[in-house]
Amino acid sequence: QPFFILNSTFFIQEEPLCRARYRPIFIERNKKEMSEVTIISQPEGKAKRKPAQRIERASIVTSRLVSIIFTPFYLPLVSTVLLFMFSYLSILPWQYKTFIFVMVYLFTIFIPTMLIHLYRRYQGWSMLRLISREGRMVPYIISITSYFMCFYLMRIFHFPHFLCIIILAALFMQIICAFTNIWFKVSTHTAAIGGITGGILAYAEIFGFNPLKWLCLCLIVGGLVGTGRMILRQHSLHQVVYGFLIGAFISFAVIYMVK
Repeated sequence: QPFFILNSTFFIQEEPLCRARYRPIFIERNKKEMSEVTIISQPEGKAKRKPAQRIERASIVTSRLVSIIFTPFYLPLVSTVLLFMFSYLSILPWQYKTFIFVMVYLFTIFIPTMLIHLYRRYQGWSMLRLISREGRMVPYIISITSYFMCFYLMRIFHFPHFLCIIILAALFMQIICAFTNIWFKVSTHTAAIGGITGGILAYAEIFGFNPLKWLCLCLIVGGLVGTGRMILRQHSLHQVVYGFLIGAFISFAVIYMVK
């Protein structure tokens, strides 16, 4: 028979915990002699919490992935691709479309991301400091400047009017979110999804197509993004909803009025 070593001081000092139905786990030190086996007491609740911890960890990882994929900087690029696929702009030569694509990518994604990263490194800030309400103002200014330069160059090169409207709508969204950030913080992730939603509604009104499928897709993606931002504790429910509404209203108003 194996000999079990019982720690008497444990049962004396931790008497209230022993009443919580601790489950013994037997760890065998020597399989050959079977002479020393230690009993390690562990609460049953801890073993039951492991699946919940795994689910929580998986939800956090998924929320981070969703936030990275649907970052607000991709709004103009995604809208440009959609126009190239589902409008008269699809007949443009691929060289011209590639030039537009690269230009939109540089001024709306690459340049703002690099400048914000360099600013954060220069200030010695962490990501938590950067995403706070006070630390978001400089990234807003960088994004607004980059979007304005993109819109200005697109007008100089006489790019198609509907492409310029997309950049203009994204520029106004950045400005409104920056002014709103003075008083309270809103989610720019859901504002970007709301901007795509408002743009689809505006272009559906202009070109006369049924936007139901695209609206359903945008609402599903918006729900995923908003839920992810709340799981990561970056925004509250009100900040997520206000961001979506601001993006949808500004995008629809700018595109429909400047058409």
